Amino acid sequence: MLTKKENRMIPNMYRAMVNSPGLLDSYMHGYKKFRIESGFTPTEQEVILLTISAENNCSYCMAAHSILADTVSKVPLEVTESIRNNTKISDDKLRGLSAFVSTMVNKRGLPDENEVQAFLNSGYAEGHILDIILAISVKTISNYTNHVFKTELDTVFKARKWSAYKVSRSILNFFRSLV
Repeated sequence: MLTKKENRMIPNMYRAMVNSPGLLDSYMHGYKKFRIESGFTPTEQEVILLTISAENNCSYCMAAHSILADTVSKVPLEVTESIRNNTKISDDKLRGLSAFVSTMVNKRGLPDENEVQAFLNSGYAEGHILDIILAISVKTISNYTNHVFKTELDTVFKARKWSAYKVSRSILNFFRSLV
C-alpha cells in the first residue's frame, strides 16, 4: 500500500478512512500537495497543521504533528509548545501565521480585510491564503475522522499525547484579543 511506503507505517487514522476510498484519496492527495507545493517552510507547515488541529481539538493530530514537528520538520520546541498550550509564540512571523490560521478556522473562512492585510503585510502572499484553505480542508478531513471514530493514538505518537482544552480555544483567544 502506498500509504505504508510513504509513512513507514499505517497510522490508525487510516483504518477508518479506508472505508471511504474517495475520502482517503482526497486526504492523501491534498496533504501531499500542501507539503510539496504550498511554498511554506516545513516549520510553517507544522505551525499551520498544529494550529488547525488545536482549534478543532484533535488530540490524535496534535500528537502526530508534534512528533513530526520535533523529528522531521525540526520546529523549535518553544513554537510547538506554544501552539499546544495556546500561549504566545515568540517569533513574530510564526505568531502571525498561527493567528491568521486560527482566524480562518474560527471564522469559517471569513476573515475581515484588516486580518487579511495584516497577514499579507507579515510577508505572505495571496497564494499562501489559498494554501491555508487547502490545509484546513485536509486537516478537517482527518480531525473529523478522528473525532467520529475516536482513533486510538499510535504508539509512535504517544510521547506527545495532547489533551484538548476544556474551554474552547476560540473563547480564550477572544478574551486575549480584548487585552
